[in-house]
Amino acid sequence: MVIRFEDLLEKVREYNPDADLELLRRAYVFSALEHRGQVRHSGEPYLIHPLEVATILAEQKMDVVTISAGLLHDVVEDTLTTTERLEGTFGQEVAHIVEGVTKISAITFSSTEERQAENFRKMLLAMVDDIRVILVKLADRLHNMRTLRFLQEDSRLRIAQETLEIYAPIANRLGMSKLKNELEELAFRHLEPDAYEMLGARVEKRRKASEGVVEELKRTITAKLQEAQIPVVEVEGRTKRLFSIHEKLRRQKIDLDRVYDFVALRIVTSTIRDCYAALGIIHQTWSPVPGRIKDFIAMPRPNGYQSLHTSVISESGFPFEVQIRTEEMHLRAEQGIAAHWKYKEGRVGAASDEPYFVWLRQLLEWQQEVRDPQEFIQNLKIDLYPEEVYTFTPKGQVKPLPRGATPVDFAYSIHTDVGSQCVGARVNGRMVPLRTPLKNGDIVEIITQAKHTPSRDWLNFVATSRARNKIKHFLEGQEKARAVELGR
Repeated sequence: MVIRFEDLLEKVREYNPDADLELLRRAYVFSALEHRGQVRHSGEPYLIHPLEVATILAEQKMDVVTISAGLLHDVVEDTLTTTERLEGTFGQEVAHIVEGVTKISAITFSSTEERQAENFRKMLLAMVDDIRVILVKLADRLHNMRTLRFLQEDSRLRIAQETLEIYAPIANRLGMSKLKNELEELAFRHLEPDAYEMLGARVEKRRKASEGVVEELKRTITAKLQEAQIPVVEVEGRTKRLFSIHEKLRRQKIDLDRVYDFVALRIVTSTIRDCYAALGIIHQTWSPVPGRIKDFIAMPRPNGYQSLHTSVISESGFPFEVQIRTEEMHLRAEQGIAAHWKYKEGRVGAASDEPYFVWLRQLLEWQQEVRDPQEFIQNLKIDLYPEEVYTFTPKGQVKPLPRGATPVDFAYSIHTDVGSQCVGARVNGRMVPLRTPLKNGDIVEIITQAKHTPSRDWLNFVATSRARNKIKHFLEGQEKARAVELGR
């Protein structure tokens, strides 16, 4: 075990020579003591899990605060340690991240409806004011997926489904394709083992058959680019991932032979100009497939991904895709930066998004200026969906409400009768006044009383039009009834 921790220190030292390794050492010892005697389903000591999570974070070149939080991410949930004790021992930042991860882990994702999944994804991103919480949670989920085979079948299926619906899309939105790809592959293997095995065998057969061709193509393209004096950092060949192929076959209802990007060559060059020059050379060497050129450099994907893509056909009739990008684009495509994903919500250009673009520009400027990963991450505080608050029923159903919404709004969002008969509310287990504004992640329980009716006073503090209309409707009905009484 000790050797494993030394490996982690070595990894961190490589990319961050000035890192506070003492903090990591203390976090490791603390985690080892707290998890002492605990065992995972695999039969291994529990400590292996936080170590693996910390290692995944170190591979992403995270700062020591995040890696320490990775080592400690389960101590509040699984041992007697409190957040206060963590804060006293490791400082506010580490404690804050661990607390965020603990909160997310406590959520049960009961419904599998598409909209519900999107709500959860939004809520997870909105719940954290520090993106590092999500990054630790993703690393935690990745290691749990790698060791999923040790769990009972029902747990395996539930966790794999949740990974596919919630965590892989979040990784994608953060531009972290490497992590997203592994999560998807592992989820596919557990959710559809037969399809996974069958497709795997067919793909392997086709990959073996094309191995020699790929090597030949790599040699040809390297020679052509050198001849044209285009600097090449690397040329590598890859086979499309199983989950991607599976989705493509299902979506387009085609056979494996029709997948043009089954094999792709990736060319990494020095500058953007070199990318376009390389594209020209490729089109002079092989015939491009019409309509298959995509310029993601000029028009990046919503999560910040940039590359040139083209599909070509070799002399022997072998179709393949070529991706061309700079080193920086390659790094960002694999690791992602927590930046551009808000476009995805389709709200580009709205006035409320102005601060977001200012923030994004700042972020990109910082990224160029700040070489220290810790300082960069510290600047990366997000409030992604400021106009929405994500709350829960005690059963874990998500209720998105506007900012400033109260328990009365929450009650009406469940049902008109629940709203009308609402006499009190518990938020996170504590009784609160009905005018209390709700916060992200609040679990709200409404207390009702039969025959209770809405109060006019509620109109002074409700935030949703639904609650306001229902209350007004009831009061008007009451006044009409009173007028009828008086008129008799």
